[in-house]
Amino acid sequence: MSDFDSNPFADPEISNPFQDPSVTQVRQAAPPGLEEYNPFTDAKPTPKAAAPTINTQPAIMKPTEEPPAYSQTRPQEQPAAASELLRRQEELERKAAELDRREREMQSLSASGGRNNNWPPLPEKFPVGPCFYHDITVDIPVEYQKTVKIMYYLWMFHAGTLLANLVGCLAWFCVDSGRGVDFGLSILWFLLFTPCSFVCWYRPLYGAFRSDSSFRFFAFFFVYICQFGIYVIQSIGITGWGASGWISALTGLNSSIPVGIIMILIAGLFTSLAVMSLIMFKKVHGMYRTTGASFAKAQQEFATGVMSNKTVQTAAATAASRAATGGFKEQI
Repeated sequence: MSDFDSNPFADPEISNPFQDPSVTQVRQAAPPGLEEYNPFTDAKPTPKAAAPTINTQPAIMKPTEEPPAYSQTRPQEQPAAASELLRRQEELERKAAELDRREREMQSLSASGGRNNNWPPLPEKFPVGPCFYHDITVDIPVEYQKTVKIMYYLWMFHAGTLLANLVGCLAWFCVDSGRGVDFGLSILWFLLFTPCSFVCWYRPLYGAFRSDSSFRFFAFFFVYICQFGIYVIQSIGITGWGASGWISALTGLNSSIPVGIIMILIAGLFTSLAVMSLIMFKKVHGMYRTTGASFAKAQQEFATGVMSNKTVQTAAATAASRAATGGFKEQI
């Protein structure tokens, strides 16, 4: 009778108590290996492989380059950095003040109608006045002023050495009357080389840095090489050439030891001049290469200077007029 009352379309497991949702949830939540455990056997349950864990964290993109680590300045480095900044600031302020002073001086010179010659510094009552205008801080750019000052001091050292050579040759002449030629030549070298060195190599160098003139640079190099050769000859001190060099000093020791010592010191001065001249020649040549000067510019400056010279222009005009007159007469 019960079979006839049952619903054939009903779920056959609806009456199964183990299919209740609460029971199945507990079974699914049971730890792995528990259902294989048999308390009546000695074998230990073999745990099932743990299911892979799913990372629920959101994906984070890593940068391709790590940011630089923050580096804090060490306390002992802070005073050095601050002093360096102060030094640079003082240098910039000094250059700005110098440029301002030069600008004011140039304005005052233009207002007064030009600048007067101030070298050599002679008294106002002296019959001969100064021949050149010489002011390194006004004419020379700031980056070249130190080099020009060193060359000016080197020229002064050159003049002082020639004067000392005159004194040494005079002392040698006093102890040896046969050295009159050396004494006379020493006077000639002092009177000749002192002004000529200033005009022939120092003034071209001064003008080259003042106006960035390639022609003046080449004139300086040519004359200064000759001057270096003269320093070498004077430091050698060939007897009878009017120079208290090493040979003359050793010869002077035979006549008088004090005079020989004086001449040895003068020979050392000539040698120092030769060495310092070579060093400064290399330094000026290195600075010349950074100024953009060249031999082509020197040729162009020379041609422009020659053609702009009034004497040359007058001579060229006279020659052209004479040629034209001669040709006209020949045609007649």
